[in-house]
Amino acid sequence: MNKKQKKVLYRIIVSFVCLVILEFIDVHSYFEFGLYMIPYLIIGYDILKKALKGIMNKQVFDENFLMAVATVGAIVLGDYKEGTAVMLFYQIGELFQSYAVGKSRRNISDLMDIRPDYANKVNEDGSIETVDPDEIEIGSFIIVKPGEKIPIDGLVVEGKTSLNTSALTGESLPREVSVGDEVMSGCINLNGLLKIQTQKEFGESTVSKILDLVENASSKKSHSENFISKFAKYYTPAVCYGALALAIIPPLVSQLFLNEPAQWNEWIFRALTFLVISCPCALVISIPLSFFAGIGGASREGVLIKGSNYLETLSQTKYVVFDKTGTMTEGVFEVTGIHHASISEERLLEYAALAESYSQHPISKSLQKAYSQEIDEKRVEDVQEISGHGVLAKVDGQPVAVGNRKLMQREGVECDECHDTGTVVHVAVDHQYVGHILISDKIKAHAKEAIRSLKKAGIKKTVMLTGDKKEVALSVANELQIDQVYSELLPGDKVEKIEDILESKNHKECVAFVGDGINDAPVLSRADIGIAMGALGTDAAIEAADIVLMDDDPLKIAKAIRISKKCMRIVYENIYFAIGIKVICLILGAVGIANMWLAIFADVGVMVIAVLNAIRTLYAKHL
Repeated sequence: MNKKQKKVLYRIIVSFVCLVILEFIDVHSYFEFGLYMIPYLIIGYDILKKALKGIMNKQVFDENFLMAVATVGAIVLGDYKEGTAVMLFYQIGELFQSYAVGKSRRNISDLMDIRPDYANKVNEDGSIETVDPDEIEIGSFIIVKPGEKIPIDGLVVEGKTSLNTSALTGESLPREVSVGDEVMSGCINLNGLLKIQTQKEFGESTVSKILDLVENASSKKSHSENFISKFAKYYTPAVCYGALALAIIPPLVSQLFLNEPAQWNEWIFRALTFLVISCPCALVISIPLSFFAGIGGASREGVLIKGSNYLETLSQTKYVVFDKTGTMTEGVFEVTGIHHASISEERLLEYAALAESYSQHPISKSLQKAYSQEIDEKRVEDVQEISGHGVLAKVDGQPVAVGNRKLMQREGVECDECHDTGTVVHVAVDHQYVGHILISDKIKAHAKEAIRSLKKAGIKKTVMLTGDKKEVALSVANELQIDQVYSELLPGDKVEKIEDILESKNHKECVAFVGDGINDAPVLSRADIGIAMGALGTDAAIEAADIVLMDDDPLKIAKAIRISKKCMRIVYENIYFAIGIKVICLILGAVGIANMWLAIFADVGVMVIAVLNAIRTLYAKHL
């Protein structure tokens, strides 16, 4: 509880004690007003001040105005106890709401703790200087000591350690890193000394992007929040005029047309009760709080949702479309088979690795990794990389062609057919076919479970879009039990497929696309909801997406959908509950059945129940 909340709590206690004392002493009527004004002003001076400011700023109709008019009116009519009690219970409700909002904010504020305050820069002379992370340029070297946060994304060049990534990914298990591994800012170095070469500026690093996403999430309102804002805008003045009519019209009708006593006090008190009941706090507070808590609960699980509008759309998702490489598979290619014809396996792999040694393509890197020996670049010359085909080079003076069937056909080399599933790299030496190497991409550990979880979460259909050849795509889709697969697609083809799905679905259903590459950015933007892999995904994909999975685990998609559905369920529960109780109590108040104590329940009680219900969205661990 912060200082402001503690101050309100002390005022509540003092005011409550004063009311209890006044209940047990016999107060003369001349002094009663003055004595009751003490607890009333202690507990309500700030509400009266806000109401006065609202009137001066021509923003009259809000909950402060309603409370001020209702309680001052009750006191004018001589109901000092009721007027003070209404203000007291209203402040109790406000304190409770403030604490609940603070709790959900603290959950998101935990993310803010990942912002590093400094970076240990390594100067050219080898000295270490502590500087602001904003001053670090790309390519600089920094030192991260045990217990410190990594300030900027980079590549480990020295050292080995375990990283606590829970603030980013929600994953409690430490991640082991060593030389050559990429590391994200915001992670905490647990035990080893790391030397890192920075790959991004601080403003573009992971920690800065996360904080920017979370800080701006509340600005993107859902349809439900917009409805409540518009509702409150028209509802509050309507009930004020309604209360005025209730105070004036019935007594005038009685006096002028029925020749009966006007009973002004009774009808004014009913009008004041009507005002207290009508206060829309439960709706105005609990609905945004539900979304805020939902975004906070998701962020704690490593799922960043960029706005409550996306949370609402996610809850309506019935179709989930996946990219393959890097999304459902690791995106890390490995040599899984060597099929030699006229030379040994070792020699075949050596030719392929040397010819591909200058390429940065993932397939080339997998060949170099499988070769596992230091590559003598002097043995390689005249390297020519042919896009979509492979590589031509001279190794030890002999022409070598390494690539797909198209390259072999281009070079006039007859190649064998490979019946295994995977990417086939054919090798020809001196225009003679010598064999082929099979390279496969590993399916992610939780990919199969992710598809099962999506079906349980109510997803109607799963689809996979990939640029890979048909055999590879079908193999992955069958293993994961994905409903439909489209293969050999270019980025433009993926957009067309998404548009076909969007046209064929029911207008109330939404389509989510999950991807990680730069070529996925157009599809992420075109889908109803775009979900990007945050750890290995490209900046373009993360920028285009509406939701980011910080640990690249597809299992989190189903969890995010369940969180969104729980959030929307709570939102609608609060809307129906608050409006239903209000309507019933307003009718009872208008006909004189409801008194000020029922009014307090209809306002403060309903608000407390709605807020309690809203903060359930924070707790997503069991989902």
